[in-house]
Amino acid sequence: MPATLLSFRAIAAFVIAALLAACSGTPSRQDLSAARQEVVLHAIAQIGTPYRFGGESPGEGFDCSGLVHYTHLSAGISVPRITKAQKKAARGVRRTSARPGDLVFFRTGWRRYHVGILVDDGRFVHAPSKGKKVQITRLDNPYWRKRLSGTRTFLN
Repeated sequence: MPATLLSFRAIAAFVIAALLAACSGTPSRQDLSAARQEVVLHAIAQIGTPYRFGGESPGEGFDCSGLVHYTHLSAGISVPRITKAQKKAARGVRRTSARPGDLVFFRTGWRRYHVGILVDDGRFVHAPSKGKKVQITRLDNPYWRKRLSGTRTFLN
């Protein structure tokens, strides 16, 4: 394994462990499947990447569904590319049972949807909108809390 990939994995493992430890209600890293860990690690690694409509890679930037598509594909899981199709294809999860790596869906306008990846029980990673970058946001933020329309997953 190349040293840079090993360094990335070591740093990412430390970051996810620290993030998960910050929230007492969240399962520990050891409780998460390898696929869940990969999805969350790849999502966190994209923080700071610019938003780009239609973007689906770190080099070009991401839109919200492109980030979900990329992180899942990086973990070996094929998912649809578009937010509405992702919501339709994913399995429903009760919000109180959601785990890191699950998806949170939002209705942001008439026929407009948004998706993010849960990091813990209170935060999600997403590519918000034009002019912004991939970031972690709290679910209790009034804007997002009001628009939350479901929690779903492609993970076991």
